[in-house]
Amino acid sequence: MLDRSNELNAYDRDHFFHPSTHMGQHARGESPTRIIEGGEGVTIVDRDGRESIDAFAGLYCVNVGYGRTEIAEAIAAQAHKLAYYHAYAGHGSEVSIRLARMIIDRAPEGMSRVYFGLSGSDANETNIKLIWYYNNVLGRPEKKKIISRWRGYHGSGVMTGSLTGLQLFHNAFDLPRAPILHTEAPYYFRRADRSQSEEEFSAFCAGKLEEMILEEGPETVAAFIGEPVLGTGGIVPPPAGYWEKIQAVLTKYDVLLVADEVVTGFGRLGSMFGSDHYGMKPDLITIAKGLTSAYAPLSGTIVSEKMWQGLVKGSDDLGVIGHGWTYSAHPLCAAAGVANLELIDKLGLVENAREVGAHFRSRLTQALADHRHVGEVRGEGLLAAVEFVEDKDDRAFFDAGRKVGPQLASALLERGVIARAMPQGDILGFAPPLCLTREEADTIVERTAAAVKAVTQAL
Repeated sequence: MLDRSNELNAYDRDHFFHPSTHMGQHARGESPTRIIEGGEGVTIVDRDGRESIDAFAGLYCVNVGYGRTEIAEAIAAQAHKLAYYHAYAGHGSEVSIRLARMIIDRAPEGMSRVYFGLSGSDANETNIKLIWYYNNVLGRPEKKKIISRWRGYHGSGVMTGSLTGLQLFHNAFDLPRAPILHTEAPYYFRRADRSQSEEEFSAFCAGKLEEMILEEGPETVAAFIGEPVLGTGGIVPPPAGYWEKIQAVLTKYDVLLVADEVVTGFGRLGSMFGSDHYGMKPDLITIAKGLTSAYAPLSGTIVSEKMWQGLVKGSDDLGVIGHGWTYSAHPLCAAAGVANLELIDKLGLVENAREVGAHFRSRLTQALADHRHVGEVRGEGLLAAVEFVEDKDDRAFFDAGRKVGPQLASALLERGVIARAMPQGDILGFAPPLCLTREEADTIVERTAAAVKAVTQAL
């Protein structure tokens, strides 16, 4: 009789096209496949019964933790009542309308409406179209360029992949595409001039942005997009004064600000939104992961009142806006969103992210900051990263071919903890569910220290 587990492995390698995977190695069976069957709290379990603490919350997204029956029951109840109807031409469902109101109640001051999609990528595609539409309505058809940052992550589509500033997402895809530009990453640890203070480096970044706007022509630059904290580019909080200085430049040249809060929205930093955390005043906010804690796919573009008035003018002048997705404001996803936001409030997860996050980073710093191969321990809320270097004194990085970051992630997985080897560097990233306890944080740190010791001794 055929072993069902072996059969499933074969099906996986023969028919399942995995994202962000070495395709040849996986198809040939040279890399592992892991089939996840369940989870509770911060722990997942695979079909072989192996448990792991998920210290990356899936992909920064399972914020309330696994096994929350409240969300599952809300989705089921909605499926029995109304599984689907579209949101075109003024249609909606009760849950999608309630969710929009709940988001605006939590959003930074000045935000007005929510446009729903399914992923952070499609939400940023919506943002690009709205920026171009807005400037056309205002009679500024040449004001279309969007400036992103190197090491930023904003999606994997053609235009959102262009906004992304990471080589992995550009290589062999003919990206980035115009009219997307990239400026300096606010990555203080990797600054070229090591004599600069954080404030000086922030001024340098703002100066580079202003130079680019002037070179391109302010009349051609429409918007600037940035994550409050760089996520996939290394989990890098901004240096002191960064957002204040950047926003001064944007205001000077009438450039819109898009805050990509796909990772930071709904509590990850210990604040409801990263924009409030850092004093940002965005015109558009991108949301996704934490909106439903990934119990159902849902994203959104939060539109400021200023932009909304421009969009209304466009509709009055041009008629119905020609933008929509079949699954915008899908009732099942909206039901998951309502239940998720209620849970975040009920469980005090924003406060927990702030308090346990501070404890987690403190313990990481105590355990690893003095290690000869640790260049920096950094983070904010329940986002943290440890960056590894070959020479601490000279800040010399390992050769990428040695794959130190993946070795560390693999060694940690062997010890029952999932962290992420971040691209373009030897960086171990952490973004656990916001329900993480101090005891669980301590366990992650202890196992991380053991993994680091094992890998660096071999080096």
